[in-house]
Amino acid sequence: MFYRDELVLKIIEYGKRCGEKNLSPGYSGNISARYEEGMLITASGSANGYLKAEDIVYTGFDGNSKENGKKPSSEKFLHIEIYKNRPDINYIIHVHSPFLSSFASAGQDLMSPIMAENVFYFGGIPLAEYALPSTMELVNNTIKYFDKYDAVLMANHGFVVASKTIDDAYMKLELAESYAQVVLNTMILGGAKILSKAQEAEILKLKAPKTI
Repeated sequence: MFYRDELVLKIIEYGKRCGEKNLSPGYSGNISARYEEGMLITASGSANGYLKAEDIVYTGFDGNSKENGKKPSSEKFLHIEIYKNRPDINYIIHVHSPFLSSFASAGQDLMSPIMAENVFYFGGIPLAEYALPSTMELVNNTIKYFDKYDAVLMANHGFVVASKTIDDAYMKLELAESYAQVVLNTMILGGAKILSKAQEAEILKLKAPKTI
């Protein structure tokens, strides 16, 4: 069980990494960590790459700030619903990274099995239908994919990834952004060579628990 100060430092650290890698330009995006009876989430108007301790807000699962004068991100209900529906999830990163956002804005998912690593770590990255940011419609459009997936593109918006650890969430963000760039490059080169169903199944078998 992490104490608040430890979680705040983790959010700041990974927010900075997002900024340094141009995964979360300017004011875009938000990060949260499950905490006590709610979550710690970046404040409204904060910038992931330039976070300070005062930019992290303890927020209940009712969406209300538990700290006077501090307003949580307007996307708070997206985070809340993921946590409520996935008890295995402890951290969420939402960004508007250039390559993933390009696919989201083109209305294209990343479900095709093109690279073994992405089949293994994601299975696929679906595309949630567009809705106005910060609305429950957007939450509902996105949350339905988290029954099977840990990462989702949000049409004309960005990308959200969730995991048990913040290290894993961030690594998957980097992996997904690189994958989106590779897929775009394959389009320039005439199109990707899609893995067969048999090849995809072989990759997924690697995830199966080992039996003695």
